[in-house]
Formats: sequence, structure tokens, C-alpha cells
Amino acid sequence: MSTGAELLRAHGLRVTRPRLAVLDVLTSGGHLEVDEIAQQVRGRLDSVSTQAVYDVLSALSRAGLARRIEPAGSPARYEARVGDNHHHIVCRSCGTITDVDCAVGRRPCLTPDETHGFDLTEAEITFWGLCPACQTRREADRSV
Repeated sequence: MSTGAELLRAHGLRVTRPRLAVLDVLTSGGHLEVDEIAQQVRGRLDSVSTQAVYDVLSALSRAGLARRIEPAGSPARYEARVGDNHHHIVCRSCGTITDVDCAVGRRPCLTPDETHGFDLTEAEITFWGLCPACQTRREADRSV
């Protein structure tokens, strides 16, 4: 497995403490908002501005080391799972986001009737529903 420094160098990025810290936070998993990432990075470094975290996330996203997702009604979130054509399931009640593998497996997994001359490389799919915890709460509320 590559170290953070090796990954950054392999993707043409300079190795800096903020980049290493943000990459470390992202690779620990989840779909994190910028404020959550900044808070965790501050636990690893003496100080870092929120703007610096935005700058690092932008660089990591452009380099293909991070993915930005924006479910409707939610702030942007970032994850380290990239390049595997996966999608997301979002709970309409609590906002929990879960990865789901693409059933088709190849990009794009959906093709529109008309491409308007675009060379399509990806389709971003978001499934919406209720997570198991919210389903349980809903059922409990109905039985009261």
C-alpha cells in the first residue's frame, strides 16, 4: 500500500503537512463535510484554516485522490473512494450516506437518449430512501 506522500507525488502534487493530514482523514472513510474534515485535520496539525482545507480538497479532487459529492439539500461532502464507478444511497430523514456499487460496472452506467455530441465518461447516481434506523423510528412512531 502506498503512503500518503507516495500517492501525492504519484499524482503530481507537492507533499505538504495539510495535504497529508486531509488525505489521512479522507482515507479513514466516510462522506465528510469540509468542517468535519477541518476539525479532524486540526487534531493532527497545530492549526490549519478552513480555506486551506478547501484548497487541499480542490487539489486532491483535481488529481483524482478525492471525490466531491453534493446530494440535494446537503453541503458538499468528500470521500477518498475514487475511480470505481460507485454510487450513493442517501437517507431522506437523517442524511446518512452509504456507498453502493454500480450494478452495471462500466462507465457510464446510464446512457441518455441524446448525448448532444458529448463523450460520456460517467453517470452520477444518487438513490434516496430511509436508512434502517429511520425505518425503525418511523415504525415506532406509527405504533404509538
